Amino acid sequence: MDPTTTAARTPLHTRTIRLDGFARPDGLLDVEARLTDVKHYDLPGWGAGPLPAGSPMHDMAVTMTVDVDGTIRAFEARTLAGPHSSCPGGAANFSRLVGLSIRKGFLKAAAERIGGVDGCTHIRELLQQMATVAFQSMREMRVKSYTTNPDRPPPLIDSCIAWAASGDWVRVRFPKFWTGGSRAGEVAAGDPNGVR
Repeated sequence: MDPTTTAARTPLHTRTIRLDGFARPDGLLDVEARLTDVKHYDLPGWGAGPLPAGSPMHDMAVTMTVDVDGTIRAFEARTLAGPHSSCPGGAANFSRLVGLSIRKGFLKAAAERIGGVDGCTHIRELLQQMATVAFQSMREMRVKSYTTNPDRPPPLIDSCIAWAASGDWVRVRFPKFWTGGSRAGEVAAGDPNGVR
């Protein structure tokens, strides 16, 4: 990028998203997400009154609790800042996600429960990344599960190109569930520590 253009730019909007995964002593996993939007200029007609530059226009905090199978056991969403008095009600409805599994079709199933006027756009936007962080955080839990349940295929098989049942990663790591064939270049050959 041209440095003269960069120097001349004026910041307008910043969205910050942070996600963290935590092991719990009861064997479950918590994924915490926080989304914050700020403007770099004053908004005179915002919600109940003016919003000074740098103050959060959106601030959502979410905790999702899942088990080793990826089933949501608890889901708490809070709207700490939003433009409308109705915003916290949309966050409260996300408890409807309890019982869903983070598998193929998860986002569609979630939208059926908290889509449109029943939910919050900003919290819904976090769901895809929360699902990914859940899987990344439960790696050791999954590996243990694969060892103790050798006849059960890992739920990630066929979830993406790297986990294709016909691919190299499944052939090397889970040969029992390999369907043959290959999609070249999926995983470095023989990498026993590959992760999603």
